[in-house]
Amino acid sequence: MAFYDGIFTTMGLKGWCGEGASDAPMSMADLLAKSSGNATREEFFPFPSLDNLSESCSGIIQSRDVTKGIENGFLAAKPGLKTVLDPITQPLSWLLDGALWVFAATPWFIMVPILVAISWWASRSKPVTIFVFAAIMLMGLVDHYDVAMQTLSIIFVCTGISILLGVPIGIAMSKSDRLQRSVVPILDLLQTLPTFVYLIPLIFLFSVTESKLYGIAIILYAIVPVIRLTDLGIRLVDQDVIEAANAFGMNSRQKLVGVELPLALPNIMAGINQTIMMSLAMVVIASLVSAPGLGVNVLRGIRNLELGVGIVAGIGIVLLAVILDRVSKAALTRVDMTRVKH
Repeated sequence: MAFYDGIFTTMGLKGWCGEGASDAPMSMADLLAKSSGNATREEFFPFPSLDNLSESCSGIIQSRDVTKGIENGFLAAKPGLKTVLDPITQPLSWLLDGALWVFAATPWFIMVPILVAISWWASRSKPVTIFVFAAIMLMGLVDHYDVAMQTLSIIFVCTGISILLGVPIGIAMSKSDRLQRSVVPILDLLQTLPTFVYLIPLIFLFSVTESKLYGIAIILYAIVPVIRLTDLGIRLVDQDVIEAANAFGMNSRQKLVGVELPLALPNIMAGINQTIMMSLAMVVIASLVSAPGLGVNVLRGIRNLELGVGIVAGIGIVLLAVILDRVSKAALTRVDMTRVKH
């Protein structure tokens, strides 16, 4: 007799439950226990899980019915979601494919000076610029220049879109407490959701041959810091400065552009730095769903147990991470120094 039979009998629910124990199929654990003659769960006061309750009352679903219901619900909504999302997200595929083509088609002796020039323009730091040049040349020496540029192109596109979407959302949140309370739980979900879970619904919605599959996953994962820190930066602007702007007769747009954004820029830049780092982390995971770049070599090293291939690709990812981190942090330092001077 199942443990909870008496409870359902006392509550007068046996008619609803059906006669006797559940007639639902036994779980694999139950089948193994029955065949071996050993109990697989604690016999004394087992946890009132759906499976344990279902043994005493067939009217209660089993836990596998919950997961099956979620799957069926998603598959039922898939045609409608795909109809709506396909045209909206298609430009992302074009941007990613175009960036990959540009980075692949541009000769190294043109691309490397461009990247070094961008590093100098952003950081104004000779050590950082020299390191960028040395790191790119080092990856080229071990024949990883092409895959490194593929990874870099994906980061440029996804980080750029994250900034274009994240900064306005953060500004809107800073202006509305109600909006902030509504968006923060979503940001918490995106920030705590395991990286592999991002890929599960996207695999069902889009083909693995479509670039937007991994692009959406990267953007959703990386957009959170820039939204949070933009909101925080604007909220931390000194109210005395805002009152002075009001005294000068500035309207909301003038205060935002001329006062709040410049003062919040260090926080926004810190958010951009974290967004870049999270984009790079997700690019490696996204290699599981056809994202090109260094992550593919890491995956190859794991699948084929090729230690050298995996380690060299891992070092390339570290070099890219250091490049992006040093350049963005140097740019943040320069912004801080400029703000202090003014």
